[in-house]
Amino acid sequence: MYTIVLLIEKVMDEADVRLVTTLHEDVETSFVVVLPGKADHHRLVRALDDVALGHLEEAADDVERDPDTEGDDVTRRTLDASVAALKAGGVEAVGETAPGEDPLEILKDVVERHSADEVIVLTDPHFIEEFFHRDWASRARHKVGVPVLKLFAHNTQ
Repeated sequence: MYTIVLLIEKVMDEADVRLVTTLHEDVETSFVVVLPGKADHHRLVRALDDVALGHLEEAADDVERDPDTEGDDVTRRTLDASVAALKAGGVEAVGETAPGEDPLEILKDVVERHSADEVIVLTDPHFIEEFFHRDWASRARHKVGVPVLKLFAHNTQ
């Protein structure tokens, strides 16, 4: 079984599931879905990304949103919905959150515990972070010890 750790930031839709499940069609795969904690992804950087993409309303929301309104229940629902979408797509999947100060350390631990073969980072574009190589995929490549693939999540806007 080829095990993929899949780092996400939002609920996966049908297009996202199709994208990640068709990468290794000839191999039986299982997924461990990881949702990083909010502490590591700065709201201002998200706002700058939204401005770069022309999503001005989202940029204002990113800056104004009260971080205390994003709780563990939202994280759990996002994770559960994504795991359910993968299972509906016909693959094995489990989910884990990555709270705390360094979600990449937790990602490394998940890779080791599950003897993962690969990490896929499925996120929205983060132009500012990517330019400075501070995005999830760039940082994970130096941390996890397995190949890391960066894919862009389906944009529902």
